[in-house]
Amino acid sequence: MDQWKNRTAVVTGASSGIGAAITKDLIKAGMIVIGLARRVERVEDLKKDLPPNLQGNLHAVKCDVSKEEEIIKAFTSIDQKFNGIDVLINNAGIFRNTDLIKADNSTAIREVIDTNVLGAVFSTREAYKSMAKHGRNSHVVHINSLAGHAVPCHVEMPSNNMYSPSKFALRAITEIHRQEFIRSKHHIKVTSISPGLVNTEIIPEGLLEALGTYLESEDISQSVLHVLGTPPHVQIHELTIKPFGEIF
Repeated sequence: MDQWKNRTAVVTGASSGIGAAITKDLIKAGMIVIGLARRVERVEDLKKDLPPNLQGNLHAVKCDVSKEEEIIKAFTSIDQKFNGIDVLINNAGIFRNTDLIKADNSTAIREVIDTNVLGAVFSTREAYKSMAKHGRNSHVVHINSLAGHAVPCHVEMPSNNMYSPSKFALRAITEIHRQEFIRSKHHIKVTSISPGLVNTEIIPEGLLEALGTYLESEDISQSVLHVLGTPPHVQIHELTIKPFGEIF
């Protein structure tokens, strides 16, 4: 991680769970981190979990990534204030428990697509503007899911609604980004990290207990440090992580 010391990372969905763990670990690894979230006060609260000498390296910015105009505003400001963006962690994601065949689910469907798919697309687009302008080695990481490789099917599982399709889309988007970054002639890596069940607020109540095996947010954060720590000629395109004994 020495190559990233004192450089700037943006983490979306930084207020809790995987995003919060990534935010703290990147700062401890020497980066300056801008945490984006709707609940910006919770990002500020993360400072209490950091050593006093590192608390100033966390900057909280209010941003709802389901809204394109908020993404543009936030990333433009970050580029100006922090001399560019070097790492983007697209972590923001939501789950809505409703069946696709129900007549009253239009709002839920759009919320998932706007956050999980378009949020990552527009955040990467805006980060790329900064990365290309400054011309330094950079890295984009999409926090995906095993639900983007196979639709989970288990008696204890609620309907996946658009969550699984949104994660399938993110896998394709990762490959599209890889190809576009190559054509751009800039040294920008892209990685999709797909964990199995993780103990976060997004998980429906009772599911962790029913399945009995799961990952913690810190497990995913350590994987982010791993992919960022690869030498310039190495790109981990897809990393899948399962808790030992997971049934899927």
